[in-house]
Amino acid sequence: MPKNSHTPKKAREAKKGGGIQWRRWFLVVLIAGAILFAVLHWGDVKKFAELTAKAEPMWLAGALVLQFLTYLSLSAQWWFVLKQAGSRRSILKLLPLTITKLFADQVVPTAGVSGNVLLVDRLKAIGVPREHAVAAVILAIIAYYLSYAAGTIVAVAMLWWKDKLGLWLLGIAALLLTVATAIPAAVLWLQGKGESALPRWLERRETIRETFEMLGEAPRGLVRDPWLIVLLSLLNLVVLVADAGTLLFCLFALGLHASFTAAFVAFTMAAVVTLLGAVPLGLGSFEATSIAVLRLMGVPFEAALSATLLYRGFALWLPLAIGLFLTRGLGKK
Repeated sequence: MPKNSHTPKKAREAKKGGGIQWRRWFLVVLIAGAILFAVLHWGDVKKFAELTAKAEPMWLAGALVLQFLTYLSLSAQWWFVLKQAGSRRSILKLLPLTITKLFADQVVPTAGVSGNVLLVDRLKAIGVPREHAVAAVILAIIAYYLSYAAGTIVAVAMLWWKDKLGLWLLGIAALLLTVATAIPAAVLWLQGKGESALPRWLERRETIRETFEMLGEAPRGLVRDPWLIVLLSLLNLVVLVADAGTLLFCLFALGLHASFTAAFVAFTMAAVVTLLGAVPLGLGSFEATSIAVLRLMGVPFEAALSATLLYRGFALWLPLAIGLFLTRGLGKK
């Protein structure tokens, strides 16, 4: 009896040790990936620095403010979910988590899985129950796709109004709407089923089984709260509009006064192509789509190219640099 009485304690210690081990390796992968990515794309960093030096500072400052607004809107999503769940945390604590999630999504392109894993872990680290952290992730995924569906419909309407709607843009929009319907429905179905949705041949895999168990733990009423889903979708729409505004300010900074319609359609369609594509970080595909749509909307090629590269500096390199700093801090802890 005395010998066996320590077994649960040893099991807990082993599980804790395993948790520390995977966190350590995960952070190492993130930091190494960020450094490798920066080395491989150093030319883009230099180009961003050159464009910044030539641009008008006032519009660059405006672009920075809009990018901060995107971080704030994403953090507000976690805040509202945790408040509704009874685990309210300060927005100042959630803001760094938002940036580290974006950093993880960029460095390890796994359709947002890497960032969600890190987010759940960091929310637990600040005392949020696991089921509430998982609910926040599920609702954020649903809101993300619903907001992009709404944004795509608006972009298609703008293109149609300007008589610029081509078959290729219509096809991309139709594919996005299909995906944006299927993924939230699948997430809600999996959350409702939990472990019972797992095929028998996968039940032996402990990691996969625990993931499905974790999905089932999220409070059903919280995850299916329609008003919360609408609120989070609106906050994600704010992110989309702020990103489009950043692209517009980049055009202004380079001395070209384009319309918000041009920037919104170009950003939305480029983001949709990135979302649907398998290219890490949308490198190449985002730029090509953004430039093509800006050209379609009457923006000269050189201005469209420079503005898109400048935007990518704000949306990609800025969170990458901040996220690397924050992740190194987590590694030290």
